[in-house]
Amino acid sequence: MRGTAEGAGVELAYESRGDGAAVLLVHGLATTAAPLLAEVGELPGARVVGYDRRGYGASGAPEPFGGTTVEEQGEDAASLLRALGLGPVVVAGDGFGGLVALDLLHRHRPLVAAAVLRDPPFFAFVPEATEVLAEAQGRVREAVHLGGPAAGVEAWTGERPAPEAVRGFYADVAGLASLSLGRRELRAFDVPVALVSSPGAPRHVRRAADELAALLPDVRRSADGDLAAALRDALGRHPPR
Repeated sequence: MRGTAEGAGVELAYESRGDGAAVLLVHGLATTAAPLLAEVGELPGARVVGYDRRGYGASGAPEPFGGTTVEEQGEDAASLLRALGLGPVVVAGDGFGGLVALDLLHRHRPLVAAAVLRDPPFFAFVPEATEVLAEAQGRVREAVHLGGPAAGVEAWTGERPAPEAVRGFYADVAGLASLSLGRRELRAFDVPVALVSSPGAPRHVRRAADELAALLPDVRRSADGDLAAALRDALGRHPPR
């Protein structure tokens, strides 16, 4: 089932599959919900909802849309869940979507039963990430100058983006460092979290997951990149009620 729902001031396009315990998929940079929905597939006994974040795919965005914050994205996700009458859910965030999931855990705790985060770019405790990101942003600026916005996205991701994934990318990059969570707040989380690293994830991204794993009280760690397996495990251990 496809539809739209009101986010935090914008219309969000979503797709819902299956019935049962609710799972919310939150995609990363320079993509839409569709690839994540295809990757996760059908989860027995679960209703899987994926949505295009603001500025991506068929979802709306304010004009002009030059930047976003993780909190703004978290408000969208929370508004979507309330509009659909869902919660608590197992929330699965991929990349930037992992930051959105962390914000839901922090500010919208009643909506979340468990979380799965793959390669979350939470670099607050990873000093070397600053230099890596600065270099990447430099490559993006040069590519945009030479080849336009789509070329800038390709310089970051290594892949030519779909047209519907370009505008949101630049807003996301502007909001990468906007999530403010300290060690004390992370240690206070009372939701089970699975932290998944992709086999080819860069060192600073894996380091970010390691730092989070060291702080979160109830965490499972894996390095196989398998988001669907982590979701099945989370649903088995902590089914939303």
